[in-house]
Amino acid sequence: MATSAKKTLRVLGFMTGTSLDAVDMAVIETDGEAILGLGPAGEMKLDPPTRAVVETAIQDALAWPRGADEPDSFQAARIAVAEAHLIAARDFMAAHGLTPSSLDLVGVHGQTVLHEAPTPQRAGRTVQLIDAARVARGLDLPTAWDFRTADVAAGGQGAPLAPVYHAALMQKAGLEGPVAVLNLGGVGNITLIRADGELEAFDTGPANGMVDQLVQTRTGARMDEGGELARAGRVDQTALAAYLSHPYFAATGPKSLDRYDFTLDTVAGLGLEDAAATLTAFAAEAVALGVARCSEWPQRVVACGGGRHNPVLLQAIRDRLGAPVTTGEDEGWRGDSIEAEAFAYLAARCHFGLPISFPGTTGVKQPLTGGRIVEPGQA
Repeated sequence: MATSAKKTLRVLGFMTGTSLDAVDMAVIETDGEAILGLGPAGEMKLDPPTRAVVETAIQDALAWPRGADEPDSFQAARIAVAEAHLIAARDFMAAHGLTPSSLDLVGVHGQTVLHEAPTPQRAGRTVQLIDAARVARGLDLPTAWDFRTADVAAGGQGAPLAPVYHAALMQKAGLEGPVAVLNLGGVGNITLIRADGELEAFDTGPANGMVDQLVQTRTGARMDEGGELARAGRVDQTALAAYLSHPYFAATGPKSLDRYDFTLDTVAGLGLEDAAATLTAFAAEAVALGVARCSEWPQRVVACGGGRHNPVLLQAIRDRLGAPVTTGEDEGWRGDSIEAEAFAYLAARCHFGLPISFPGTTGVKQPLTGGRIVEPGQA
């Protein structure tokens, strides 16, 4: 839906991460290039039935052979994720006095259930599930979605996609490169905004995902709250070295991961606290290796995403980096909302036909736009 008529759009963006924790929402005003205003932001926790439907789809995705029909669970997950977005959006819009007429566009990422990076032997494969048409009808707003498929089809990694928004945030904050933005989600990723403004980005490795999975599997809790388990444990150096020997860390970017590319088998014999400490150290070491692979050493690293709330992880990263590590809030950003803001921004760029992925971020050969827009009246 490219258009030459430049104007400011008010866009509601959504993000649901691989932690299956919540639907994040944020409103931004943008012309697809500059961030011209920030509206309200919030979240709605995912309920257990929705998580269960998605978890079934994830397990089916992990066992899904290439070339086979998609698992039946995918369609159930698309509907469940869309309904969760609609419930979240309606409450959010009512709380902040928003109506369809006060917004121009919606951007939805959908729930990732599978991400297979391309290799020399095979094409990439990435799946984000949401019934975008249902969202468009339910909110009576055009809805941008399916942001990764075009990049993967063109040989790119399909991830990360937030770097172009990170650059806009840095510009709005008046920061000069080289600066790195570190997103600590289920998987960590880093964006380097170089001194010349060019972008480099790649996934660093597991961040919160493996610790979350450990805690969920062994205790039923959602996460290592405040890093208390990791703080009480000791790092098993043999297990840590085994994780770090994975060939992913010897590869240069652009590169991307799925949350499930690494397993808990290596820490299966450790107690809960020692396993949490080891996985937290693994996440921090992966970040340090990532920063070391950047073409320029960042003057600072700005941490965003849920992992910045874990003081043990954040301190472990600080201990390993020779650059100051701040948080999004230190820079005046909304650290919990950046991913949702990013997909609002990407929706606007989709609307204007602007690129969302670049050779330095996903490895695609030339800057590439992406996403599709479904109108409320479409089936």
